[in-house]
Amino acid sequence: MADVTSSLLDPVRVGVVGAGRIGTSHAILLAHRVPGARLVGVADARVNAAQTLAGSLGCGAYDSIDALLADPEIEAVVITASSSAHATLVTAAARAGKAVFCEKPMGMSLEEIDQGVAAAGTAGVPLQVGFNRRFALEFATARELVVDGSVGRPQLLRSLTRDPGLADPGSVPPWTIFTQTLIHDFDTLLWLNPGAEPVSVYATADALVAPDFKGQGLLDTAVVVITFDNGAIAVAEASFSAAYGYDVRGEVFGSGGMVTMGDGARSSAVLSNASGRHAETARGDVELLRDSYVDELAEFADAVRGRRTPSVTGTDARRAFRVALAAIRSVETGGPVTVVEVDR
Repeated sequence: MADVTSSLLDPVRVGVVGAGRIGTSHAILLAHRVPGARLVGVADARVNAAQTLAGSLGCGAYDSIDALLADPEIEAVVITASSSAHATLVTAAARAGKAVFCEKPMGMSLEEIDQGVAAAGTAGVPLQVGFNRRFALEFATARELVVDGSVGRPQLLRSLTRDPGLADPGSVPPWTIFTQTLIHDFDTLLWLNPGAEPVSVYATADALVAPDFKGQGLLDTAVVVITFDNGAIAVAEASFSAAYGYDVRGEVFGSGGMVTMGDGARSSAVLSNASGRHAETARGDVELLRDSYVDELAEFADAVRGRRTPSVTGTDARRAFRVALAAIRSVETGGPVTVVEVDR
């Protein structure tokens, strides 16, 4: 647990790189809800976006990302820019001597991820990756139950992500469903099956939500089957068309029992009336999983202060991305792919 008193006396001075949707959310949390951190400023390739966000939070706005990285007041950087820029920014921040928190994916290739890990190691700075599902109470509890043997030997695992919709299907980069959406599910399944390694991956995907954009590379619906070396079989699925709201769930079925997590509801409150039973659902990830975002950033602040090492590392980012690459190759070839193939 974080030392709240010392955190308040010596908060980590943080800069946010990226003023988009998730960057805005992280900046707000750092400014108001993470006791171990103080938001110093924001940078974005779109200077106006950085100025607008910084103005709303009463912090500084930088004319460039390089200017933020060069500021000696900033100790740590939270990277929430476009995914294609993550690897370059991780390396640049580490070389500038800043502790690094990077949203997933940490890079768009294994080589990029390896370079970022190496840069942080050489600089001797903490590196943490934003797999926030690990910090959601129900998922963390499930992991503890698996580790202590309460469900026996894992046999079947499941993780799913369903997004409420696509505002602009034509703007979604190819393979996004694997590298940016299901990447969370891949990490979750690896984490919920501790000590096991993925052996093979079979994936199928299509454009069922916006079929007119399939020719542009859009895949909006996918199912992935992962076989592990301990015999467990896992299924990950994703869709960009959950009309009822943002939905994240998981399950581990084992030789001694089962644990489930997530139901898409904002709370456990259920209204029962003449028209049936109703639960209010969340409309986005930062709403449904807000506390997990706070907790991962609080852990990062503790890591910067040397009170712990990050629990989600570049190695975890690499493991999940290997599965994503295997899933992409499986869709391309139409058959199962061994995970070791993607290392070649």
